[in-house]
Amino acid sequence: MFVQQLEPVGGSLGLSALVAILPLVTVLVLLGAVRMKAHRAGLIGLAVAVLVAWLAFGMPLDQTLASAAQGALFGLFPILWIVVNALWVYRMTVRTRHFDILRRSFGRLSDDPRIQALVVAFCFGALLEALAGFGAPVAICAVMLVALGFDPVKAAVVALVANTAPVAFGAMGTPVVTLAQVTGLPLDSVASVVGRQTPLLALVVPLVLVGLVDGRRGLRETWVPALTCGVAFAGAQFAASNYVSAQLADIGAALIGAGALVAVPHARRPAAEPVRAAVLTGARSEDLDEEDPRPEIVSAYTPYALIVVIFSVAQIPAVKEMLAGANRVFDWPFLDVADPGGKPVGGNVFTLPLVSTGGTLVLLAGIGTAVVLGVHARVAVREWLGTVHELRFAILTVTSVLALAYVMNLSGQAATIGHAVAAAGAGLAFLSPVLGWFGVAVSGSDTSANALFGALQVTAAQQSGLSPELLAAANSSGGVLGKMISPQNLTIACAAVGLAGKEGDLLRKVLPWSLGLLLVMCLIVLGQSTPVLSWMLP
Repeated sequence: MFVQQLEPVGGSLGLSALVAILPLVTVLVLLGAVRMKAHRAGLIGLAVAVLVAWLAFGMPLDQTLASAAQGALFGLFPILWIVVNALWVYRMTVRTRHFDILRRSFGRLSDDPRIQALVVAFCFGALLEALAGFGAPVAICAVMLVALGFDPVKAAVVALVANTAPVAFGAMGTPVVTLAQVTGLPLDSVASVVGRQTPLLALVVPLVLVGLVDGRRGLRETWVPALTCGVAFAGAQFAASNYVSAQLADIGAALIGAGALVAVPHARRPAAEPVRAAVLTGARSEDLDEEDPRPEIVSAYTPYALIVVIFSVAQIPAVKEMLAGANRVFDWPFLDVADPGGKPVGGNVFTLPLVSTGGTLVLLAGIGTAVVLGVHARVAVREWLGTVHELRFAILTVTSVLALAYVMNLSGQAATIGHAVAAAGAGLAFLSPVLGWFGVAVSGSDTSANALFGALQVTAAQQSGLSPELLAAANSSGGVLGKMISPQNLTIACAAVGLAGKEGDLLRKVLPWSLGLLLVMCLIVLGQSTPVLSWMLP
């Protein structure tokens, strides 16, 4: 048995923490300063983590490699299993041109560009984030806005800022699922706290978006539909994450937010020509005037309806229990780790959710989508393989980052850093979202940031007397605000609207919003750690 040590370097917590943080510093420097590709930075960081665990923390090499293997497997299944299948569903709608029908359907909901920004970037972007994440919502929504006549820069900024509130529950809840796994906290507990933080962002973001599109006039004339959309989205995200399912939080929020938005009479009124002339400075796509048959419009919405239905059925207690019966639980080979108190850690045992995981449920929805849209089995398989190829570098990044996180957690590196960070005391609650924000800013992924810093946040919380669930959730909630400034997302946005090489210009436009909303989240978490807002927590 390997027993974790908190002060293996010179009997000093400070020195041990400085050594333990080397893998994280390596990844962040390679990404932020050297501008290395994320998958290469992840692999190098993993190598550093293995060396630190083996040479500095005394973890036997076979156990160190075994912990890395467990993290890599968790990255592949269930995490990337969800992402691949969700993106596969989207690719099939593009191939059959049902995605174009969906885009035209959105364009006909309102001719007011401020309302279109809410429908496309906020509501539909949240639905795409729920299904795929990893940059797909920014790219797709930016392209749709340009097709509706938006200036490319404005379209990119709107898409980036909108991609905030849904991120923590994106890709079928992948970030919070990862957070629960690496921290050992119950998924329901983590999701319920995140669901009491990010909905507060959803109240503000729609107002920010109409302001970005049309300045003070946009706020003055469309604050009612914007606020209605935000309240509906926030309420649905809170309810789903706390009482239904973390995997369904964004899907329900996106659909209910969109429904509430179009139900407001003000949102359906034609926009004044001066507004359209001032906002729509780009070329409008000609195919927006095409009429689509009603059955084809229904087919375009069907994939998303299938996912909602399948996930809803999977939450029925009897069905949930039956699906969980297929889980496989086994002792992880070569791994026998105890915490500093001598108790075996949870990582010694691994659970493989074969059927109950979100990826398998999305796969079923994808098969249904192929049938409804008339995609031949051979073509569907080719699209699935094409999705894997498209995500090959993301797959390598996620598996290496999760392998790194598992090595740091099981060797005791994360615990050592957490004990050292706990010295911040009460200020830790304010700084906790900043750590998540920084992690997403450099990695481009709330999932990766949760894997890197989740266990550290929990350890620091336990040492400082704060709620572990609160700080773990704060890592994810703060992280969503780093998404808009991450090099990965900036590059995706620029490439989507034909602004390659203009990432710096885009960064300067979105950075103030990222920092401003981060300050709001820091104050929310600080308040929730005190009697002022502690009543908000479960």
